[in-house]
Amino acid sequence: MTNNSAKDRGMAIINRRMVSHRELIDKLVQKGELREDAEQVADWMVEIGLINDVDYAAEIVRHYSARGYGRRRVEQELHRRGIAREHWTDALGELPRESDDAIDQFIQSKLRDAGLSDRREEKRVADALARRGYDWDEINAGIRRYKASLALDEAIGEDGYEI
Repeated sequence: MTNNSAKDRGMAIINRRMVSHRELIDKLVQKGELREDAEQVADWMVEIGLINDVDYAAEIVRHYSARGYGRRRVEQELHRRGIAREHWTDALGELPRESDDAIDQFIQSKLRDAGLSDRREEKRVADALARRGYDWDEINAGIRRYKASLALDEAIGEDGYEI
C-alpha cells in the first residue's frame, strides 16, 4: 500500500471539504506525494466511502443552482472539479426545471433603478446572465418579461390606478 504520509495528507484534505477523486489526487501530488501513492489513497478512500463523486456532484449542483447559476455554469464546475460525466446526469436532474425566477431576480437586482434604458444596459445584463450559465433563449425571455413588467407598471401608474 501507500506510505502513511499520503494517507494522512489525504485525510486532512477531505476533512476540510468535499473533493472529487481527481481533485484529491491532484492535491496530493501538489503537496509532494507520488502520483501512484496519490491514486492509491484516492482509490482506497472511494472503496471505504470517504469520497463519493456521485454525492459530490449532487452537492455542487445544489450549491450553484441555489446561488442562481444556470446549467452551463454548473456543468463547467462539475468538469473543473474532475467529476466524471457519467455522474452528471442524476446530479443535473436536481436543477430546477424553470430558471425563470432566478433570471428575473437577477435582472431586477441589476436594473432596480436604471431600467433597460438603452441597448448597452440590456447587453450588459444579458452578458452577465450568459456568464452565469444561462442560454440565450432563457436570457431573451427574461428580458422580455422585464420589459413587459415595466410597461405594465407605467400603465398602472404610481398610485395603483390605471392611467
